Amino acid sequence: MTLLKVDDLSKEFGGVHAIEDLSFVIEPGTIHAIIGPNGAGKTTLFNLITGVYTPSAGEVYLDDRPVTGKAPFELARAGMSRTFQNLQVCLNMSALDNVMLGRHMHLKPGFVSGLLRLPGVVRRDREARQMCAGLMDFVGLGNHIHAAADSLPYGALKRLEIARALAAEPRLLLLDEPAAGLNSAETREIDAVIQKVAERGVTVVLVEHDMKLVMGISDHVLVLDYGRKLAEGRPQDIRANPDVIAAYLGTAHAFA
Repeated sequence: MTLLKVDDLSKEFGGVHAIEDLSFVIEPGTIHAIIGPNGAGKTTLFNLITGVYTPSAGEVYLDDRPVTGKAPFELARAGMSRTFQNLQVCLNMSALDNVMLGRHMHLKPGFVSGLLRLPGVVRRDREARQMCAGLMDFVGLGNHIHAAADSLPYGALKRLEIARALAAEPRLLLLDEPAAGLNSAETREIDAVIQKVAERGVTVVLVEHDMKLVMGISDHVLVLDYGRKLAEGRPQDIRANPDVIAAYLGTAHAFA
């Protein structure tokens, strides 16, 4: 059984094909990268998969069941979680409370029990906070559990978003440019976190421009160019593909 299947997916904006007749599958337990030049359609593809956009044509399947057109919260309940290219951190909240936001769909007290703070509600809240604190430690932020979000450096905020996405207990985690704007040390930290997530059994799909990171951690790479599939395969095969090299500034040094 495939975890995710994209079948003849297309998306048009005013007659422009952002994604065109795209098909691929993602097997469970893998790190799958989606790469391509700027404007290739990578983030649009993420938005189609996660229900932010509705496709013009084609289908998306999760666990071989069609999920095309489902709202993002429905897909989250089905086991799909994501981060965004631009930070979506609530800087007026604590770091831990940001992670707690990702846990909200697992915390459903009734109005009266929540209002009265009945023992069951208090217990679930305490357990959730312990879990979210554990996730912060998992992504290397154990020393910032009680910190305000706006006190964390940019690289730490990127890892905080991953912790928040993991709080929903996804089986499929989509990361949109997790290393964007990071220095080399911060990129190594993100690299390590992604590999740890995969070791937990969570399937990871990432859009990323850092080719050293992509080629170092991915099991499978999909290359987009103007919304269409240019190539697909193992990192070593993609690195040597002449069409891919031509799309990336015409030089193999892009993958060094």
